[in-house]
Amino acid sequence: MDKKILTRSLRYHYKKSSTKTPSTVLSEAMPKIPVAVVVKNTNERRDPYEVARRRMITEQLLPRGIKDERVIAAMGRVKRHEFVTSGMENQAYLDRPLQIGFGQTISQPLIVALMTEELKLSGNERVLEIGTGSGYQAAVLAEIVEHVFSIERIPDLSERAAVAINAAGYRNVTLKIGDGSLGWKEKAPFDRIIVTAGAPCVPDALKEQLSNGGFLVIPVGDEEIQNLNIIRKDGDVFQKRIATACRFVRLVGQQGWSEK
Repeated sequence: MDKKILTRSLRYHYKKSSTKTPSTVLSEAMPKIPVAVVVKNTNERRDPYEVARRRMITEQLLPRGIKDERVIAAMGRVKRHEFVTSGMENQAYLDRPLQIGFGQTISQPLIVALMTEELKLSGNERVLEIGTGSGYQAAVLAEIVEHVFSIERIPDLSERAAVAINAAGYRNVTLKIGDGSLGWKEKAPFDRIIVTAGAPCVPDALKEQLSNGGFLVIPVGDEEIQNLNIIRKDGDVFQKRIATACRFVRLVGQQGWSEK
């Protein structure tokens, strides 16, 4: 859950995975409502934030290099305004993180899309998320993968996220309250692991719980600024590259930062 992403440093080059364009995927993800149809049932209301989601994708994500069709479609379907703090719905699709209480934030749309894209998802993965926060990142992942396991150390946030995730209809998300720096050993191994908080180093527990050939996406650095590390496990070797500079709240735990 970042405080602010340094977007000027983003430079990515991708290969096209299919003949579909990102705009085509967005159109499929967010179906249009025929204007000629007269809806007499007043309970069936058009989503007032649909246009805001479209603009989020076309103005924030696509121009900054997000190309994965699954990610674009998921970002178009998940109703971000249902995961922000009450009263902040009108700010949900702006290009910035938002406070959700307890010193935590919901990451800006770009960083959510970027981190999800860097997981290289095919659709049948079991993913571990460290830092449930608002539940938005888990919802985006749930649109794509087989199952999401998410850990949050703050009980009130986890409980609030559970309400939002259930209300949105996701049944492939399992939540836990605990120390995310230690992972979730009972549910391991995981095909992918995503950490939405900045760590001083990569926790050994997460490396151990990552499947061979899997990816771990984690911000690593000091308490003010980090580098987004993309780590791939190849047997006993962990190959690493840095995607971008970023700013996240601290990963607090036994293998993270001290609570103090």
